[in-house]
Amino acid sequence: MRDGLAKTRHRLGDRLAGLLGTARPLDDAFYEELESALIGADVGVAASTWLLGELRERARRDGFTDSSQLRPALQDSLRRLLEPIAVPLSVDAHRPFVIMLAGVNGSGKTTSIGKLAHYYQNHGKSVLLAAGDTFRAAAREQLASWAERNKVAVIAQQSADPAAVIFDAVKAAVARGTDVVLADTAGRLPTQLNLMEEIKKVKRVVAKALPGAPHEVLLVLDANTGQNALAQVRAFDDAIGVTGLILTKLDGTARGGVIAAIARERPIPVRFAGVGEGIDDLRPFDAEAFVAALFD
Repeated sequence: MRDGLAKTRHRLGDRLAGLLGTARPLDDAFYEELESALIGADVGVAASTWLLGELRERARRDGFTDSSQLRPALQDSLRRLLEPIAVPLSVDAHRPFVIMLAGVNGSGKTTSIGKLAHYYQNHGKSVLLAAGDTFRAAAREQLASWAERNKVAVIAQQSADPAAVIFDAVKAAVARGTDVVLADTAGRLPTQLNLMEEIKKVKRVVAKALPGAPHEVLLVLDANTGQNALAQVRAFDDAIGVTGLILTKLDGTARGGVIAAIARERPIPVRFAGVGEGIDDLRPFDAEAFVAALFD
């Protein structure tokens, strides 16, 4: 994860290292500068306030007198903030285990599905893809390309109702004894109320195909959007009950601090993080590795 967080580390980790690397007095001016550094890296007001409260209490309790003593304390507080949302996704409870993916346009859903297919195949699971984005022909073609690359089946229909496509895919997975279904959906903005109603329908139809499904509703977030990612989490969670997150493009952003904002304000598990363009660069989120990479 270290190499994949170069930009976030430059914006957040380097500035924190500068603040904590010298023996500055722990006065209000220092804490204000530290708060500014955290908020500037999209950690968010709520998470920054919590972290500062933790650091002030730690400094008082342990008798710290200068900023250089706070570095391990900040690492520890960040780790404790993130560990509750660093929850791996197990797909062993159901067969097929149905995962529905949602997100705004351009967040990286289809690419994430291709990488997830590779990930689960590497873990000995059979996979079937459902081309539920019926609005973009390019999305179906892209998913078909990923299916061919991973040598997995894909269920797709041109100009079909997205709920019907995913319904058929789930039924096919049941008949074939497939382990994991990865269901794509069209990108949509939370403000597009008709499309938000449509994805609610998709979820309801999936449950008709297989009671209890989808077993996981993954929201794919582009880390470049910073605090907008938190707004997307709120909107999609309210609409369809998000159970996990994929944070993509961490390698190309200086705004990875939004993970801390999510942890404090909407603590939904971050299942995977994208740290590169390679097929193996979608990895289970590791809080300890993330914090270590920031301060490395």
